[in-house]
Amino acid sequence: MTSYKPSDRPNTRIDVADILRGIAIGGIVLIHFIEHLNFYNFPEPSNEFWAALNQGVWDTTFFLLAGKMYAIFAMLFGLSFYIQHDNQAQKGVDFRPRFAWRMVLLMLFGLFDLLFYNGDILFVYAACGFLVIPFIRASDKVIICAAAIMLLQPVELAYMVAGAINPSLSPLDLGSGTYWGHLMAAQGEGNILDVAAGGIRYGLQINFLWAIENGRLTQTICFFLIGIMLGRKRLFYNEGDNLVIWKRILAYAIVGLAVMLPAYYLLPESSDIPCVKHSLGVMLNMWKNFCMMMIIVSGVTLLYYKTKAQKWLIKIAPYGRMSLTNYLTQSIFGAMLFYNWGFGLYRHCGHTASLLIGMGFVILQYIFCRWWLSNHRRGPFEELWSRATWVGRN
Repeated sequence: MTSYKPSDRPNTRIDVADILRGIAIGGIVLIHFIEHLNFYNFPEPSNEFWAALNQGVWDTTFFLLAGKMYAIFAMLFGLSFYIQHDNQAQKGVDFRPRFAWRMVLLMLFGLFDLLFYNGDILFVYAACGFLVIPFIRASDKVIICAAAIMLLQPVELAYMVAGAINPSLSPLDLGSGTYWGHLMAAQGEGNILDVAAGGIRYGLQINFLWAIENGRLTQTICFFLIGIMLGRKRLFYNEGDNLVIWKRILAYAIVGLAVMLPAYYLLPESSDIPCVKHSLGVMLNMWKNFCMMMIIVSGVTLLYYKTKAQKWLIKIAPYGRMSLTNYLTQSIFGAMLFYNWGFGLYRHCGHTASLLIGMGFVILQYIFCRWWLSNHRRGPFEELWSRATWVGRN
C-alpha cells in the first residue's frame, strides 16, 4: 500500500533544468576529451613551460568539473523520472512499468556507446534506475533516509571500520584496472573493431567495478533520489519561497565546501592504515563534490530567476535538451579523434590542446543542437528513445 498522490499542478518544461543539463554534459565532454576518452596516454611536453601549463590545465579542469558534472546529470535524471511519473499519474497511468522498459532501452544505448568508449555511464544509470523505481511512490521520509544512507558512502564506511579492525586489510580493489588494461592496446594500436570488441567484452566490468571502488554507484543512487525530491517539492519552479530555499542551500553548500576542502586534503594523510586512508579519501571526495555540485545548481538557479543573466543562460538550454545525443556523439567523435583507429591525436595532444579541442567540439555540438531543434521537437537519439519508450501504447 502507498499513500502516494499525484501533484495537482502541471509539470511544465523547466528551462533551468535544461540549462543545468547543458552545463553538465558540456563539462563531461571536456573531462572526457582531456582524458583522451579513458586512454591516459599523452606525449611528453617539449619543455618545462608546457609541462607546467598542461599540469595546471589538468588540475584545474578536474577540480572544477570531475565528479560534479556527473552529479548534476544524475540529479536531473531523478528529476526527469519524477516529472514523467507524475505527469502520467495525473492521467491515472502507472508509469513504473514503462520506466522499467525505458531503462532497458537505456541499457541498449549504453551497449552502443561501449562500441566506441569504454567509460559509458548510460548502462550504469539504467541499472541504478531500476533500483530507484520502488522509491518513486515512497514517502518523503523514506526517500530522504535512503538518500542520506547513500550519501554516507556505506561501502567506504564499512571498509574504514574493517581497516581499523584489521590494519593489514588492503583498500577496496575489485579489479577494474585489470580490465581497463586489456583495452589499452586496442585504443593505442588497434582498429575500430578491436575497440568495439574490447568495449563490449570489458566495458561493463570496468564501469560497474570502478563505480563501486570509487563511491560513484551509491552516489548515483543518492542523486537520483535527491532529484525525485526536488521534483516533488517543485523547487526548480519560481514559486512560493523557493528562491529563499535556494539561497539557504547555496549558503549551506559554501560552508560545507569550506569544511570539506581542507578535510579532503588533510584527514586521509593523518591515517597510517592504507584501507582507512583510501576509503576516507574516496568518501571526502564525494562529499566535496556534492557541495560543489549544490553550489553550481543553486547558483545557476538563482542567477536564472533573479538576474539579467537569464537571457544568456537560456541560450544553453538547447544543448541540454539534446544531452543523450551529445553524450553519444562525443563518444563516437572523441574516439575517432584520439584513438589509433581514427586520427590518433593521443600521440600529439597534451592536456591543454585536448581541452581546446573539447571546447571546439562542444561549440560544434551546440551549433548542431540549435539547428536541429529549430526543425524538430527532440534530438535524434532523444526522439528514438521517446518513440521506443511508448511503443505499443494505445
